[in-house]
Amino acid sequence: MQSMENANKEGHYKFLILTIIIGLVGCYLRFAEFPHATLVSNLILLFASIIALRAVFKILD
Repeated sequence: MQSMENANKEGHYKFLILTIIIGLVGCYLRFAEFPHATLVSNLILLFASIIALRAVFKILD
């Protein structure tokens, strides 16, 4: 029962929403017109993906 209580913590889902917002910023930056826009957007997407996976694995733990 302890794992279900851990999975239902509100903080996990707030963290996931934050990572989704960061990922969306990375997606929208792909269409921006500034030098190295794709590099910056790829780095932001990579960062968002890593922290989203961390959040999912914390929920599953």
